[in-house]
Amino acid sequence: MDTTTQMLRITGPAIAELPVAAADGGQDSISPITVIGNDAVRETFCGQTLRQAINSRLAPGVSRVVLNPDAHVGYGAPVGCVMVSPSHVYPGPVGVDIKCSMSLLQTDLPADAINELTVRRKLIKAIGKRVPSGAGRGQRNAPKSRRVDGALGFQVVTEGATKSVLKKLGIPKGWADACEDAFHTAPDGSSDTLAARLQWMGRQRDKLDRIESKYRQLGSLGGGNHFGEAEVVQLVQDPALRKIGESFGLRDGHVAFLTHCGSRGFGHDMAMGQFRAMKSDFEKRGLAFPAGDPQLCYAEADSDAGQKYLCDMAMGANFATVNHLLINALVLEAFREVFPSVRGELVYFISHNIVRRETIDGMRQWVHRKGATRAFPAGHPDLARTAFADTGHPILLPGNPRDGSSIMVANPGASASAFSVNHGAGRRMSRTKAKKNLRQEAVDQGLLDHDIISNCRVYPRDEAPDAYKDFGEVLASVTQAGLASEVARLKAKFVIKDGAPADD
Repeated sequence: MDTTTQMLRITGPAIAELPVAAADGGQDSISPITVIGNDAVRETFCGQTLRQAINSRLAPGVSRVVLNPDAHVGYGAPVGCVMVSPSHVYPGPVGVDIKCSMSLLQTDLPADAINELTVRRKLIKAIGKRVPSGAGRGQRNAPKSRRVDGALGFQVVTEGATKSVLKKLGIPKGWADACEDAFHTAPDGSSDTLAARLQWMGRQRDKLDRIESKYRQLGSLGGGNHFGEAEVVQLVQDPALRKIGESFGLRDGHVAFLTHCGSRGFGHDMAMGQFRAMKSDFEKRGLAFPAGDPQLCYAEADSDAGQKYLCDMAMGANFATVNHLLINALVLEAFREVFPSVRGELVYFISHNIVRRETIDGMRQWVHRKGATRAFPAGHPDLARTAFADTGHPILLPGNPRDGSSIMVANPGASASAFSVNHGAGRRMSRTKAKKNLRQEAVDQGLLDHDIISNCRVYPRDEAPDAYKDFGEVLASVTQAGLASEVARLKAKFVIKDGAPADD
């Protein structure tokens, strides 16, 4: 354990504090970083991860930083952290995949309906005809996808999941109510401001062509850690938690589909454009980057630069929202190709790469979640007049295909972590290390031993279960810290990943 890790002060079950010294060497005015993780998880935090957390806490305008149990080294700020500020916005602690998210579609199909491998392969093929997977892939790679032209793409990214957009794409209108946020506006509350900014961006023909090419990725999975998984739902035995799971629409012993993806190339371009603009502004003004790291560039939220960032983030977030809803509609359509009478409903859609305005410590602040999931418990004012006001909303946490994924609900104790939990298991190996150290035969056979198949000729080694932290310990950290409780476990039956074969 390195020196920085040894500085952690244990304050409660699976909760610790990391003291932060101010620039003048004092500590009185700087609140410590909240670290969520039991003994086993804290061992996974390397010194660089903690150093990035400290750099983030000392950055201008930051009032609070939380490190979740899935935390690992990121760009500027760690992946798996929460960064709170009353006044500033930071592109780094949102990332380039704006509103990377999770969604869950629950069907009325009993689990034994997909026991046979031949049935699962039919479903994989039917989904592949509608939902392409892999970096850079879009509708042209899927003959039964929805076609999105420039006009519809423009409407999607400036309006989000409005009734008009959903109708044009054949998405059930009620699914918008199962979204953390169905749409995002400019800071002034207007979609017209987003439209004006996007029109300005598209004045150059080459830029317009690129923007419209990204629209055609709607309804597609990306590469890397993005996936779609067919799951069997297993509700917990605790009566109260089981009742909450049932209220979410979960069906014990039935098939569901879990999706992880984000804003694809459109969101990436929005984010990279903002990184370039803010870095250039820093250099022109002779400003120093926090800790000398350009990935921690920032702007005051009410400044011109801050407003532009929030507009571009909103458009990326709108793309991600509609992308998820469209994927779920196409997946349900694919299931109906194999099982014509199957029915399905969206349980929830929730993000983990975004900045939102929320009440933290008694005041409205900008909450940056980088690889962190919102966790509002029952009675939270932001859930008023929603279906989740009396229970808290579903929290969708992917683990890995072998060990399963989890659905949780927040407890009042989530206030200790700025109403946030982890977004998954978190990496314990870099992609390079995983490709070097994990044997392809062992990875593929390990999934088959658990009755899991995929669309890949060989499963990507850098996405193998052993490349990630122990999901059981990660979940234990969340429950031991009193942040959330599990209502269901999801057992994977097949996986849709980037179809490119792993390196040999």
